[in-house]
Amino acid sequence: MGSRGAWARPALLALLAGIWLWVGSAQPTTPGPTRSPGPTLKFRLAGYPRKHSEGRIEVFYNDEWGTICDDDFTLANAHVLCRHLGFVAATGWAHSAKYGKGVGRIWLDNVNCGGGEKSIGDCKHRGWGNSDCSHEEDAGVVCKDERIPGFKDSNVIETEQSHVEELRLRPVAAGARKRLPVAEGIVEVRYKDGWAQICDEGWDSRNSRVVCGMMGFPAERKANRNFYKLASKSRPKHKHRQDVGSKKRLFAERQQLNYRLHSVSCTGTEMHLSMCAFEFYQGNASAACQAGMPAVVSCVPGPLFAASNTHKKKQRQQQQGQPRIRLKGGAKVGEGRVEVLKSSEWGTICDDRWDLLSASVVCRELGFGSAKEALTGARMGQGTGPIHMSEVQCLGTEKSLWSCPFKNITEEDCKHSEDAAVRCNIPYMGYENLIRLAGGRTTSEGRVEVKRGNTWGTVCSDGWTTKEAMVACRQLGLGYSLHAVTETWYWDDSNVTEMVLSGVKCEGHEMSLSHCQHHSTSLNCKNTGTRFAAGVICSETASDLLLHAPLVQETAYIEDRPLHMLYCAAEENCLSSSARLANWPYGHRRLLRFSSQIHNNGRADFRPKAGRHSWVWHECHRHYHSMDIFTHYDILTPNGTKVAEGHKASFCLEDTECEEDVAKRYECANFGEQGITVGCWDLYRHDIDCQWIDITDVKPGNYILQVVINPNFEVAESDFTNNAMKCNCKYDGHRIWVHSCHIGDALSDEANKRFEQYPGQLNNQIS
Repeated sequence: MGSRGAWARPALLALLAGIWLWVGSAQPTTPGPTRSPGPTLKFRLAGYPRKHSEGRIEVFYNDEWGTICDDDFTLANAHVLCRHLGFVAATGWAHSAKYGKGVGRIWLDNVNCGGGEKSIGDCKHRGWGNSDCSHEEDAGVVCKDERIPGFKDSNVIETEQSHVEELRLRPVAAGARKRLPVAEGIVEVRYKDGWAQICDEGWDSRNSRVVCGMMGFPAERKANRNFYKLASKSRPKHKHRQDVGSKKRLFAERQQLNYRLHSVSCTGTEMHLSMCAFEFYQGNASAACQAGMPAVVSCVPGPLFAASNTHKKKQRQQQQGQPRIRLKGGAKVGEGRVEVLKSSEWGTICDDRWDLLSASVVCRELGFGSAKEALTGARMGQGTGPIHMSEVQCLGTEKSLWSCPFKNITEEDCKHSEDAAVRCNIPYMGYENLIRLAGGRTTSEGRVEVKRGNTWGTVCSDGWTTKEAMVACRQLGLGYSLHAVTETWYWDDSNVTEMVLSGVKCEGHEMSLSHCQHHSTSLNCKNTGTRFAAGVICSETASDLLLHAPLVQETAYIEDRPLHMLYCAAEENCLSSSARLANWPYGHRRLLRFSSQIHNNGRADFRPKAGRHSWVWHECHRHYHSMDIFTHYDILTPNGTKVAEGHKASFCLEDTECEEDVAKRYECANFGEQGITVGCWDLYRHDIDCQWIDITDVKPGNYILQVVINPNFEVAESDFTNNAMKCNCKYDGHRIWVHSCHIGDALSDEANKRFEQYPGQLNNQIS
């Protein structure tokens, strides 16, 4: 504090002198004795999404606002610019128009500051207005949220006035405040320590569309404006008019209206109201909006957030056929890698020219609001299969992403490391207020406590698995589940001792534990003590394993293996149960063998659940098992009945090979650490023990070969739906044909039906 104060006093005087001369303070000053007055410079932060201390940096030069190119941009540049804006320093900067593309001139390029300059004009640069950049390269700054003491600048006041950062819908009807989500109400913006209204003069559906998008809703609908006239009056003139809108009883509250904005004009494609044109009321606004009333918006909730089942059924009826777009790999609802359906096969989108307009079309099409972020560089993990689209350029008004212009590409043009993703605005549901963690070493771990009625209590850990933990972490807003903890005695620093929830069983996609199956009122738990309460360890990232399907198809074959070579395999239960009745060591078992190559396409390494201290040594094969069951191998009839099954223990998880720029981290030799690094794969060759299915008892016919990785969900992943692989196969008693291998969720519903209804091969020619 002392050193900063010592800097602040002399530097502040020098800084203010520079600002008065260069920025143009509203207060009159005496001119400098030697310097001739230069052009007036002003600075502001713009763009979205952002906080008040960050954004796209814009400079006012030669009577025109413009941006700064990110070429050669450094933190030192950001320090100078943040001080221009009245902040003590910068904590970071952003490139590639993170806060959206600006308009107008690009005033500065190749800026090179030392960090101590009083003005950005004192830094080296190419010259004002001399740039070879586009607005896709607009620079942004992140300033430390601490103001320079005594800083006065007319532009700071103007900047604060010209942005709207926080907005809400205030419901008026009785009981509406208790219902979530709030889809209708008076639009209010945060102003100082309270909320202010917007005058609805000139308000239209395009403005409402922007507000609904911010609130997490895909579309707007016409509001009953007359109903809100009574609520907008601070003092009703006629008591008999209070029965207007008798179908809805109004709140009794009456407040003095405080109008802040007027003349709002949006195009309907903006992601935030601050990006629209509008004006502020200046000075005393008590007599404002004489010809209007507070702006009112009514929104249409998406299917996941619709209040009534009737509305959900109606929306489901409107959606004919399978959706042609989906999100994969996201921790929260409304975020994930964008995948589209083309020619009955799901594929990804290349991130070239991917922006908020295109991302918002995706979000609204899926029943969410506008986009918060358009993510590039496989930020939600890499997909598989084809890349269907590139250079998508939506206007923002399209109903479907398929209506936007785009280019078809080949693998040479784009790779899955460039898969596009989105984060969408979703309605506020308040689920995070019904759950908390206690006792953890960090905010991302601890014993789970939930609120039932007015009581906080623990959750029974019977049946508490990764799936339940995934839902808890999602509800907490803490990402993915790293571990589902069933004994939490070491997190015992909470005064909550009552258990209030048991029998929790989740699918893994739910938004709240209350949406999972659970015991209604009575508890049924083996151990109700707090040491056996459920807990979680959450993580912002997770692994994502999937099998390389073509390799299974290419390497499948039958081997008749003598029994005298299968003693170790029998000891590890890698043969069917009938093998116990065989005449050992004479005879043989018929094995379907194949190689499996398991990739980690997620954003975190895949590690065994158990630490090396609990790995089990198997003397016969001379190796450690780090997971009891790593994969399930099954032969199924077309109707799903198992006719043969096997399992593969994870006796060694290691990086067999990796992508070019990824280094191996895990190796089994010498009792080494086990796992699969992001961007690497583990290869189980067809010629190692237990890499097979015992089909000795299988009769000739047409079957489905199914391989499932991490079948018991022992280790958390960002996406479990791609853990299964299926192939069609025909077995004639002597030979087997394996074909049409694919990841379980890679095909359309119709293609999956055709796969399951496959009539079989009449010959060995695969067409």
